[in-house]
Amino acid sequence: MIGFADSALATHDFLDGRVRARQPRAGYRSGVDAVYLAAAAPAKPGQTVLDLGTGAGVAALCLGARVAGMSLHGLEIDADYAALAESNGVDAGTKITIWCGNVADPPSGLRALSFDGVIANPPYFRSGAYLASDAKGHAHSEVVPLSVWINCALRRLKPGGWLTIIQRAERLSEIITSLAGRAGDIRIKPIAGRAGRDASRVLVTARKGGKGPLVLAAPLIEHAGAAHLRDGDDFTEEARAILRDGAALVF
Repeated sequence: MIGFADSALATHDFLDGRVRARQPRAGYRSGVDAVYLAAAAPAKPGQTVLDLGTGAGVAALCLGARVAGMSLHGLEIDADYAALAESNGVDAGTKITIWCGNVADPPSGLRALSFDGVIANPPYFRSGAYLASDAKGHAHSEVVPLSVWINCALRRLKPGGWLTIIQRAERLSEIITSLAGRAGDIRIKPIAGRAGRDASRVLVTARKGGKGPLVLAAPLIEHAGAAHLRDGDDFTEEARAILRDGAALVF
């Protein structure tokens, strides 16, 4: 049973309304980064995919809307969010098997499975850097280190399986260090708010056991122009195609 009262939830549209998900009015809510994460996953029809830290299920639902016929699973530490993700999947007609547990110690049933792909949007801040003590704070400030998230992902992947992760740009070195010797074919896509600005986040894909060289791709520029000068969004064509049309983010 969902722990959130109906009055505490609001319905949010993604992919121009093709994905609708209920999320708490207060607390942690998924946004554009969940859509970017789903768009960057090199998933194929029929594959099995695990979403670590699934929240309300937005990234998994967006991935399911883009790639048909997948078996979707999610791991979520908060029981209320886990129930909400499962409910959002039912409402969307997209089955998501949700496991409630911690990436540091996944449920035994999940540990018995392996996947073609894993997607993850781990907390952006190191422990103590984000001061809120509610669910939003827990979602933004890590309970376990980023390296543990990556270890969990790699352990759940089949040989040759792929990992896609979105994280703050300043933590890229941690990601690469955690992948070293275990995954290759690493591709990095910086995300910058506007042309000429430093990247604030990075998308990283890697293949378990891969041997290919690291590739630093051209950045995704989210907004056109030097500043926001009018009402409405000012997304670049590339960002709009991802966020509105459900296009894949290839890099």
